[in-house]
Amino acid sequence: MPAALPAQPPLVLSIQSHVAYGHVGNAAATLPLQLLGLQPVVVNTVQFSNHTGYGEFKGQVFPPEHIHDVLDGLRARGVLERCVAVLSGYLGDAAIGEVILGVVQEIRRQRSDLQYLCDPVMGDVGRGIFVRPGIPDFLRRRAIEQASLITPNQYEFELLHGQPLADTADAVNAARLLLGRGGQPGPTTIVITSLRTPDLPTDVLSTLVVEAADAWLVQTPYLDLQPLPNGMGDVFSAVLLGQLLNGQPTPAAASHAVSALYALVARTGPGSRDLPLIAAREQIVRPGELFEAQRLA
Repeated sequence: MPAALPAQPPLVLSIQSHVAYGHVGNAAATLPLQLLGLQPVVVNTVQFSNHTGYGEFKGQVFPPEHIHDVLDGLRARGVLERCVAVLSGYLGDAAIGEVILGVVQEIRRQRSDLQYLCDPVMGDVGRGIFVRPGIPDFLRRRAIEQASLITPNQYEFELLHGQPLADTADAVNAARLLLGRGGQPGPTTIVITSLRTPDLPTDVLSTLVVEAADAWLVQTPYLDLQPLPNGMGDVFSAVLLGQLLNGQPTPAAASHAVSALYALVARTGPGSRDLPLIAAREQIVRPGELFEAQRLA
């Protein structure tokens, strides 16, 4: 008897930056999604030689018309309507963000359960805002209300919230103000990474997961690695989305994503600007140490 054909993996439309060398954007998200049994449909917003962690780079930011052309080709093949999720990260331009929101709305007209994970990349502690003017306002006013899930770091969340976070309870309350509820648009889940409010121990790094009725904290030892490798948020978002699409409950998915990222960072060599995605790929699927999500009272 001929072998049974394997089931087709779910499609995830990933619209992000791309580098020829290194692991950021789609070059960071593709392998984790594949290892978790998903098929990324990759649309690149930029094509650079390498990421900025290496200093000088060459390449181009693609105009919105280029993204439209690629999406038109996917639409003609019937690919867009088969996507179960959309993943977006760094935006080179707010106009590209509008293209992403347009395709999210288009797919949702045919697939109301489409998941949209928006990583609202804007900046970080120490570096400040590193995106073009207009992008923070676009994310705050337009993108967040369309997302199912957002994954800002603490610095980015404070930009969205409009003020610093006093403590963990303040972070939970602030996140719930951004959640969609009562028929109002907005995400159902907010994940704040790299949370280091004054009430938390200084020797741990915390990830806060907030939904309307529950909140969880996932904590790992703080790894003082300098410089930090690029692409950590891109990998985290891809693993988190992959686990959710594979049917894991939110706290379990967050626990897996945090644990996988911790394992990768712990295996990053001194001075390396990239996570060892290929060399330590087994940690993406089965992290060697699992940090549980603790429900907050």
